Amino acid sequence: QVELVESGGGLVQAGGSLRLSCSASGVGPGRYAMGWFRQAPGKEREFVAGITRITTYSDSVKGRFTISRDNAKNTVYLQMNSLKSEDTALYYCAVRLAWSDSATYTQAFLYNVWGQGTQVTVSS
Repeated sequence: QVELVESGGGLVQAGGSLRLSCSASGVGPGRYAMGWFRQAPGKEREFVAGITRITTYSDSVKGRFTISRDNAKNTVYLQMNSLKSEDTALYYCAVRLAWSDSATYTQAFLYNVWGQGTQVTVSS
C-alpha cells in the first residue's frame, strides 16, 4: 500500500521561502511520477508542479518554485521561493504509479495516491 506524508508547511511572510517534503512508502524510489497540487478555500484544486524525468510547472509558479526528488530518501521536495499571498493554500502531493519518464501529468485525475495535505499561509 502506497502512502504519502507531506511536511514543511507553515506561515511565512510574502517574499519568503518554504520547502515542502513528500515522503513515499510502499513504492520503490523513483518508480513513480509525482505532482504537487494546491487548493485554496473556495477554489478548485490546481496543478503546481510535477516530476518524471522532466519537471513541469504551472505558469503561476514557474521561476519561483522548484520540484526535485531524492531517491535515496524516497522523497520529493517543492522548494518555494518569493512566496506571494496568492500562494496560500493546502498543498498536496500525489503519485502516479503507471508512468512514462518522458510524460508530464498535470491533471489531478491522473494520480492514484494522495497525501493528507500541508497548509501554506503567506502573509502580506
